[in-house]
Amino acid sequence: MSGYIDLQVNGYAGVDFNSDHLSTDEVERVCRQLKVDGTDSILATVITAPLDLMLQRIARLMELIEASSEIAACIRGIHVEGPFLNPADGFIGAHPASDAMPADISVTDQLLDAGKGTIKMVTLAPEMDSDARVTRHLTNRGIAVAAGHSDASLDDLQRSIDQGLKLFTHLGNGCPAVLPRHDNIVQRVLAVGDQLKISFIADGHHVPAFALRNYLEVIPDQNVVIVTDAISAAGLGPGSYKLSGQVVEVDDDGAAWAACRTHYAGCASTFQQMIEVLKGAVGVSDEQIRQWMITNPVQLLGAAQAECG
Repeated sequence: MSGYIDLQVNGYAGVDFNSDHLSTDEVERVCRQLKVDGTDSILATVITAPLDLMLQRIARLMELIEASSEIAACIRGIHVEGPFLNPADGFIGAHPASDAMPADISVTDQLLDAGKGTIKMVTLAPEMDSDARVTRHLTNRGIAVAAGHSDASLDDLQRSIDQGLKLFTHLGNGCPAVLPRHDNIVQRVLAVGDQLKISFIADGHHVPAFALRNYLEVIPDQNVVIVTDAISAAGLGPGSYKLSGQVVEVDDDGAAWAACRTHYAGCASTFQQMIEVLKGAVGVSDEQIRQWMITNPVQLLGAAQAECG
C-alpha cells in the first residue's frame, strides 16, 4: 500500500518547513524520504508566527516548489495553519498566542499573494471569522478552509459550513486538556460530522486509541482524514528538535512535547507508524486506511477547487 497524501506536514526527517533558511537540497531530501516511507504527496504547513515571517516562509516554499520538479511532485501545495486562531490557553496549542488575530481579508490576501497559487488549505477558528467572510473569500478562490484551534459554537460551525468550510483540523487536539463534559468543541464537531471532513492525528498519543475508535464509529468513512502533523522530528526518534523557533522534546515513546510539557507540539510519527496504530489498537481495515489517507484528501482538495467561483 502506498501513495498516501498528508495534508499537514510542518517538517520531516530533520527539516523544519517553518525555518527561515530552507534549501533546495534539504527539501528534496525530505521528499525522497517521504517516498521511501510511502507518502506520495503532502501539503507543507506554515504555522502562526509574526506576519512578516509567515509571508517569508510561504514565499520561500513557493520558490522551492517552482524551482524543483522533484519538490513540486511531492509538495502539492501549502497549508497555512493560522494566524486566525483562538488565542485562549489550550486552544492555541503550540502556536504563539501573541501572533493570533481575528480573520481579516487584507491579511488573507497578503498570505495568498505570498503563495502565488500554492496555498491549498487554510486552518482558522470560525469564531475568529466574523460572518464567515474570510471563509467565503477563500472558498471562492478554490482554497479548502478548515476549522481548528477553535472553541466555535454550533452556530459558528454551521455558519462556516454554509460558507464553504470543508474540514476540522486534528479533532481532539488544539483544545484544553480539560473541557466542559457535554458542551465542548469535540462534541460540537461530532454533531456536524456528517457535513464536513474531520482529521485526526493517529499516533496513539494525540488521541488515545480507544477514544479514536469511538470517534471513528460515529463519523462517516467518507469524512475521515488522517494527518501526521509531522515536525522535523518525524521518523528520527527521541531528542530535541525545532518547530518555528521552538524547541520540541520527543520522548522515548515518540510523543512530541512543547518545552512547557503542558501540550504536544506537532508529531514525531510517520504515516507508517500511524498505520500500525490504526490496524492494531484501533482495528481498522486496509480499505478504510486507503480511503482516509488517499481518497478523502484527494476529494477534499478537488472539492475546494470545484467550488472556485
